[in-house]
Amino acid sequence: MEMDWLWTNAILVLLAYVLDLGLGDPRRFPHPVVAIGRFISFMEKGLRKWCRGPLPERIAGVIITGVVVSVVFFLTREIICLLGAGNVYWGHLAAVYFLYTSFSLRSLEEHLRAVELPLKKGDLPGARRALALVVGRDTENLTASEITRAALESLAENTGDGVIAPLFYAFIGGAPLAMAYKAANTLDSMLGYKNDRYLYFGWAAARFDDLVNLVPARLTALFLLFAALCRGKLKFLQIRDFFNTLSREGKKHLSPNSGYPEAAAAFLLQVRLGGKSFYRGIASARPVLNAPGRSPLSRDLKMLRSLVKTAAALALLTGAGLSFLVWSFGG
Repeated sequence: MEMDWLWTNAILVLLAYVLDLGLGDPRRFPHPVVAIGRFISFMEKGLRKWCRGPLPERIAGVIITGVVVSVVFFLTREIICLLGAGNVYWGHLAAVYFLYTSFSLRSLEEHLRAVELPLKKGDLPGARRALALVVGRDTENLTASEITRAALESLAENTGDGVIAPLFYAFIGGAPLAMAYKAANTLDSMLGYKNDRYLYFGWAAARFDDLVNLVPARLTALFLLFAALCRGKLKFLQIRDFFNTLSREGKKHLSPNSGYPEAAAAFLLQVRLGGKSFYRGIASARPVLNAPGRSPLSRDLKMLRSLVKTAAALALLTGAGLSFLVWSFGG
């Protein structure tokens, strides 16, 4: 890999990040993730005609995961190369657009504010409706504290999926690798359910998503720590307690990754997360994270949103700084 690519790519990532902050998800332009979702649905429909039973469904799941991620990676790369063949700036423009659609910081901010504002006004029905657009659990009968808990858990987890992980892969492999990550994430969101339909068919998608989020999830917790330190919300003497809590609580979660950013948020806000939730009327009990903490309050949403924005900025600057250092010494 040429060293010049690292610095050019870092600039493109910065531009894409600024676009996401300013514009949010593109609503009037084609969104690659929508196309990825349609491709997954098309492949699933075709493969299910030939696959019946646990083993064939597992094999089909491996096939669809490998094909979708590979096609998205190589197609993104070829589009950028083809457009850049005549004029390099067209290739850069395409790369920026792909990168921009892989980030979702502005979207996270908007969705969580939509929950936070009615909560502050005491409008529980409005907060429940807004939360239903963000989480998969039942929201009809949630109390104010339960709404806040669900929103905090969603924000902590999705900070990894929607911000830190795309940044991580964008700095490593540019737009093609960032889009391949989004393909893996979309596969998991569409197929990674532990129900009769997807228990075997979605196994590979779920395991692959666990793998690609292994490092980003832990980086998310780390950057939340840095954000709290930068904003004076945590004392240096508490860093050891933070890592002790992270090590103990992070592994409690059913997911090998989601527990780490959630445990970090719980410690930094000094609240309890996890516990019982309902999905389509069926109770699902998750381990409580940071049990000594208090019940979440609506003001905690504002605090976590603030920490997330700072953490994202720190991750961006860290990636750009490391790219510059490698470029400087490698060049």
